[in-house]
Amino acid sequence: MELTTARALVAWLIAQRSESIDGREVPLFPTVFAIFGHGNVLGLGTALQERAAEIPVWRGQTEQGMALAAVGYAKATDRRQVGVVTSSIGPGALNMVTAAAVAHANRLPLLLLPGDTFVGRASDPVLQQVEHFGDPTATVNDAFRPVSRYFDRITRPGQLLATLPQVLRVLTDPSETGPVTLALPQDVQVETFDFPETLFEPTVHRIPRPRADIRELDEASALLRTSRRPLLVLGGGVRYSGAATAAIELARRHGIPIAETTAGRALVPHDHPLYAGPLGVTGSESANTLAAEADVVLAVGTRLQDFTTASWSVFAEDVRLITVNTARFDAVKHGALAVVGDAAATLPELSPPGWTADPDWTSRAARLRAAWDARIDALRAPATGTPTYAQVVRVVNELSESGDYVMTAAGGLPGELVGGWRATGGSPCMDVEYGFSCMGYELAGAWGAAMARADGLVTTLLGDGSYLMANSELFSAAFAGHPFVAVVCDNDGYAVIARLQEGQGGTAFNNFFTDCRTEHTDPPRVDFAAHARALGCTVFTASALDEFRDAYARARAAAVSRPAVVVVRTDPRVWTESGAWWEVGVPQHLSGGTEYRAGKRDQLRYLRGR
Repeated sequence: MELTTARALVAWLIAQRSESIDGREVPLFPTVFAIFGHGNVLGLGTALQERAAEIPVWRGQTEQGMALAAVGYAKATDRRQVGVVTSSIGPGALNMVTAAAVAHANRLPLLLLPGDTFVGRASDPVLQQVEHFGDPTATVNDAFRPVSRYFDRITRPGQLLATLPQVLRVLTDPSETGPVTLALPQDVQVETFDFPETLFEPTVHRIPRPRADIRELDEASALLRTSRRPLLVLGGGVRYSGAATAAIELARRHGIPIAETTAGRALVPHDHPLYAGPLGVTGSESANTLAAEADVVLAVGTRLQDFTTASWSVFAEDVRLITVNTARFDAVKHGALAVVGDAAATLPELSPPGWTADPDWTSRAARLRAAWDARIDALRAPATGTPTYAQVVRVVNELSESGDYVMTAAGGLPGELVGGWRATGGSPCMDVEYGFSCMGYELAGAWGAAMARADGLVTTLLGDGSYLMANSELFSAAFAGHPFVAVVCDNDGYAVIARLQEGQGGTAFNNFFTDCRTEHTDPPRVDFAAHARALGCTVFTASALDEFRDAYARARAAAVSRPAVVVVRTDPRVWTESGAWWEVGVPQHLSGGTEYRAGKRDQLRYLRGR
């Protein structure tokens, strides 16, 4: 079939199918986000317009916002579907680099198709071209290389035949997945080539479930048998594998307390007797206490990021570490005994018969979590005055329904959702983007999640700082007709960084608006309600807790064809604290310097798996 590069690429996207986590056949590439410019409007843009009935195209307001929406889409479908994003060259392309980093850090699939300068170079330098004095082949799209799992620049149409199988490999392999960037020069997009018809045959791609090596399983089982105080840590890989039931059954059979990471949050019902709580800096004192006493930690589907491990200070010095992960890169970290395989396929085989943990250890999980629950209950208790984050989260938690989806990203809200959420058997799935902690993901990602989830309601929580940083995709969602609820907590600045700054002995500076430089004696405030209303959203406001409960309930009912935004004043000085240490460089002369040096002395650098 003689086609242009752009037409061939679009036809190939349409032909690719996937299998959802519940076994349904769905499009692998269900949607395209596009802002057109001179780098993609006539080539790829024309090809997409011609097939618009087969692959929907949505226009965002910023390239970064669109790409973050695609990331949110992939997360909401448990990595079974991939959003596609195209931009023009130059600034349009570079606007997507941050979103690529979000996908890379969180191991989420994303396909980026930035326009590129002419291969022929006859018009150089073209509009928006940045010339490299020593390398004429370099363009701004080379900035994607560090944040792409796979990068290619298509300089001849026939190169698609070699690169598209590699694109599929990365996007559908749980051990490899992440962002893929295909830079598309303007002239190559419209060049023709005689493509084989087989390239466009519908193909279903099933996420592989690699089995673990039997010797690795034997070693891990032998190590588990030696444990009296084991701890099971569940990460995002358990969610993507659909392995929560298998993990809970493993814990039940052997009496192993369970902790969750940020990405694994809400996998375990809160009232399960083996549930110890979330682990780490934004986690719970209950799980952190067990982690400090555990003799063997079985970590499944997690990178063990610093917020999970309290910068590697949460475990005992003599702990033994077993990791189960599809990616050997993650499994071998910190000297762990690595078991490389899919969680759902591996956990049933990692079950030493006849072995159980010490019964006193097993029962401790519920007692410790009950104490943590009492602390959270006190923080969440209704009171007069300006609501706290914990009180806001409680309302969302209590009014959410089975099938709902709750999300946040940067600032203080991840600590409140991770540390204080009470999951039920039909609890909302949770997306806390704390792999890259990208301010602005909360709204753009919610747009993508709302597109992906036909059932249930998406609620996203964010602070005023994130809202001001990236809010334009509220209009995209309102215009496109994709409803969700956005809870905007207005506390006059970057409260979580102010807490970090002042808590370590620093002087309040440049975080709260009251500490920022201004030439005004009475500086203006943002009217978030008016702004969100101007972007096409239904808006509710609250300044007290009972007002917020009513406003959130009304917003849920109103979120039918567009986002509903609830703006609530919140207290910036009350937080949920797990008590865990986190490594942040503190100058020696500040009061936090002593704690910093003490934490460094307790920090583990390398554990013993075998």
